[in-house]
Amino acid sequence: MRSHPRTVSRRGLLSGALGSAALLAGGGALAGCGTEAAQQTEAGCVSEDRSATEKKVIFSNWPQYLDVDSADESKRPTLDAFQAETGIQVTYTEDINDNNEFFGKVRNQLAGCQSIDRDLIVLTDWMAARMIRLGWIQKLDPARLPNVQANLLPSLKGRSFDPENRIAVPWQTGLAGLAYNGSVTKEIRTVDELLTRPDLKGRVTALSEMRDTIGLLLQAKGHDPANFTEAQFDDALATLKRAVDSGQIRRFTGNDYAPELARGDIAACIGWSGDIIQLGFENEKIRFVVPDSGAILYSDDLLVPNRATHRANAEQLIDYYYQPAVAAKLAAHVNYICPVQGAQAEMEKIDPELAANPLIFPDDAMLAKSTVFMALSEEQEKTYESKFQQVVGA
Repeated sequence: MRSHPRTVSRRGLLSGALGSAALLAGGGALAGCGTEAAQQTEAGCVSEDRSATEKKVIFSNWPQYLDVDSADESKRPTLDAFQAETGIQVTYTEDINDNNEFFGKVRNQLAGCQSIDRDLIVLTDWMAARMIRLGWIQKLDPARLPNVQANLLPSLKGRSFDPENRIAVPWQTGLAGLAYNGSVTKEIRTVDELLTRPDLKGRVTALSEMRDTIGLLLQAKGHDPANFTEAQFDDALATLKRAVDSGQIRRFTGNDYAPELARGDIAACIGWSGDIIQLGFENEKIRFVVPDSGAILYSDDLLVPNRATHRANAEQLIDYYYQPAVAAKLAAHVNYICPVQGAQAEMEKIDPELAANPLIFPDDAMLAKSTVFMALSEEQEKTYESKFQQVVGA
C-alpha cells in the first residue's frame, strides 16, 4: 500500500535564503577562528571503537526521513527489524533540521576533537564535503560494507569530495530541475525557456539554494557543474541576473514554491524532484522535467563523525540499508531517489506504480544527464555564495 505523502519534504526543511545567509555567517565564523585551528587529521584525532562490547548506535537524521508504521508512528519497521536481527540497539533522533544549524551546533566539539555523542549523522553532500575537508569524519571500512560496494548507483561513486567512496554513503538522493503546472502553461524543456519565454514572465521562481540554481545554469551554458572556473560561474550568474532584472523571475524560494505551483500562482520553476512527486499525487498535470542540458543530482549522506565510539555498528546499519528489499521499503515511504541498485525490482512487490516512477528510480539516460555539483573550498564557498546573494537580493 502506498504510504501517505509527507506534508513537508526533507529538502524543504532547508531554510532557503536564510540558510544561505547562515552559511555565509558560518563561513565567516570559521575563518575568524582560523581554519587551521578547526582542522583535524586522522592521526591527530583518533577514535576508539567499542562496537565489540557495546551493541548500540546513536543515529541522528532529518524529520520524516525514515519509514514508519501507518498504524503506529512510534514503530519504524526497517529500523526495528535491524535491531531484532543484529541485537544492536539504535537510539534514533530526528534532530537535524538545517545543515548550517547543525554545523553550528557541533563545530566546536569536532574542531576540538571531542565527541558529539552521535555515531551516525545525515547531512547534505555540500555540508558533508565541508566536514570531510575539515577532517571531522571517520573513514569507513569497505570490507564491512559489501552491500554498499555491490549496490551503490554508479552515478554516486567517485564523487569529488569522496573519490575512494570511503567516507560518505548516500542515504537518499534527489534532483534539482524544472517543474511546471500544465493546467496554466504549456510544457517547458530547457532552462532558457524558463528564463526567457514571454508567456512565463513574472510567473517563475528559482531556488535560493545556490548549488541547484547555478548548477542548472552552468549546464545550460555548456559548463560542467562538477568542474567549473570562476569565469564560468560568473557567466551563469550573469544569465540569472538578466532574468531577475527583466522581471522574468518573480522571486527566489526554499520549498515554499510548492503550494504556489500547485495553485497555479506560478507557472514554472526550478524545483526539487521530491516536492514534485508529492504535488503529483494531487495533480498529475504538475510535472518535473530534467532539462535538455541536464539536472543537478544531490544526496544526503550517512557519515560517522570523529570520536564516535561505535563505527563498526554504524557500518553494519549502513550496509543493512543497502539490501535492495530494505531500501525499497524505505523509498516507498520517503519518495526520494533510491541510491540502491536492485531496489526497483523489490519495489514492484510493494507498489508497482512507485517502481515505475522515474523520480524514485531514474533510468540510465536520466542519470547520465545528472551531475553532482563540485565540492568547494572554503574560499570558493564564501566567494560564490556572496556573488549569488547579490543577485538573489537576500
